[in-house]
Amino acid sequence: MKDIILKVLFVAIFIFVVGFIIVSNHNATKTVVVVEGNLDKKPLEIVLGKYQDSDCGMSIDELTYASQVIAPNGKTWFFHDHGGMINWLKDKSFRDDSVIWVWAIDTNRWIDGYDAFYSVDEHTPMLYGFGAYENNNEKLISFVQMRDRMLRGENMANPIYAKYIKESVKE
Repeated sequence: MKDIILKVLFVAIFIFVVGFIIVSNHNATKTVVVVEGNLDKKPLEIVLGKYQDSDCGMSIDELTYASQVIAPNGKTWFFHDHGGMINWLKDKSFRDDSVIWVWAIDTNRWIDGYDAFYSVDEHTPMLYGFGAYENNNEKLISFVQMRDRMLRGENMANPIYAKYIKESVKE
């Protein structure tokens, strides 16, 4: 009987300690989903691991495929995949009036998302495949082309399209 009471007590204390640690860590590391008041509409610094993608909810752990959308009222949302940003933005009333900043892979800085050029076959966090570049080359597409391809499902997350892209790269 004594052994059973000790085991139950041990399990209860263990669960309490684990729960306390989880709650303490959660309160200490609140993630940022949206920032208000960015009336200058400039790209904001993203603290890796502390900012959350507004489309899928995952943590932003690298800038390589990061983007930011700023509404006319200065609210700023953050994304770790340009395809997810397009997916999130498609039904927003301010989509045509938004400012978009994307991280340029070739120059390692924030650039205007509408002026960027996009690759279609990158290994991005959500597998959509779009990487942003400041300098154009024959393999890159415009923002409008990238947006339209994303909305039509022509991205690397679509296995049929991914196979087509991989085969066309071999040629």
